[in-house]
Amino acid sequence: QSRKIFKNRRVEVVLGMGGFTSLPPIYAAKKMGLSTALHDSNALPGKANRLGARWCNRVLLGLDAARGYFESGKVEVTGTPIRSEFGQLPDSREAKVRFGLKPDQPVVLCFGGSQGAKALNTLVVEAADFLGEGVQWLHVAGRQDEERVRELVGGREGHMVLGFCDDMPAAYAATTLVISRSGGASLSELASLGLPSILVPYPHAADDHQTFNARCFEEAGASVLIPESHLNVSDLAGLVGEILGDPAKLKIMNQAAGALAVMDSAERICDTLEEL
Repeated sequence: QSRKIFKNRRVEVVLGMGGFTSLPPIYAAKKMGLSTALHDSNALPGKANRLGARWCNRVLLGLDAARGYFESGKVEVTGTPIRSEFGQLPDSREAKVRFGLKPDQPVVLCFGGSQGAKALNTLVVEAADFLGEGVQWLHVAGRQDEERVRELVGGREGHMVLGFCDDMPAAYAATTLVISRSGGASLSELASLGLPSILVPYPHAADDHQTFNARCFEEAGASVLIPESHLNVSDLAGLVGEILGDPAKLKIMNQAAGALAVMDSAERICDTLEEL
């Protein structure tokens, strides 16, 4: 089927983005003499990409930490592309007001992704209770957990709960500190925007790759890594308070996150594919 599609559409280059569904097209393209490449956004590449790399002319990486898993002559660190809307964020104070928050207080953005968010959501609500006034929360709880989290929060001022955020540029613009999982795409956004973070890797991710991602950001000074198994309310609240209360630390984390970014990732990938 892949061969038929490639022939009918006169395909010249095939790019695999990971997962075992990418292997048949990559293999077929190689057999047809087409140029091939793959992209992996994680510090620990997926098994499919590690297997499929043998059939590829280029291996494009989101993080330099993954370099050692592939033949060195094929590797190029291109970063992971992010949405173009993130290139120009709205004013921070305006963004806070848009979410019903005070413009002169720090905001912690929390999102847990689609998997395993319930435990993280609960701890964030409890940490917010622990910290009290002076810290605001923009809490993207996920549609399945939104109602429960709203009930936990009650009518507390300064804690905005969303099931889904359809304006992430504004959410990021309003944010001082992020609490999130550590998927490759999300981390690419945080790096590009220079956002400090507390990372709680999803413990059931394939090969625990989110922990490897988070470790890269922690070692760079951009994030603090907390395994979910070690997470408790007092430690999370204490860490949030410590970071927000130290402008110098926030600045260092901001600069470290920005240093991990590849701002022209999409262009680099396109340029490489055109060269093949």
